[in-house]
Amino acid sequence: MPIRFCRLAVVLALVPLACGLGGCGTINEKLADGIGDVLPQWLGGLPADAPPRPGTAKYDAFMSEREKKRLEPAAPKDATATSSASSLDPVH
Repeated sequence: MPIRFCRLAVVLALVPLACGLGGCGTINEKLADGIGDVLPQWLGGLPADAPPRPGTAKYDAFMSEREKKRLEPAAPKDATATSSASSLDPVH
């Protein structure tokens, strides 16, 4: 009989821990969106050159600037850059 009581005690101790640990996943999911913006990059935050989040005014300005760059004609390629690459000797 003491073996069953011991197993029951272990189960009753592990169930609240498992439920608490499962709750951390949903809390972290909601907090990660806001906290990632204020953390420095070395601590796991967004880098400085990351685009803004969708749904903000900065995002709309970023997308319009990106669209302008996409519609600009491509810069002409230099003829010297292609000829100098072909004159290189092979490496053995």
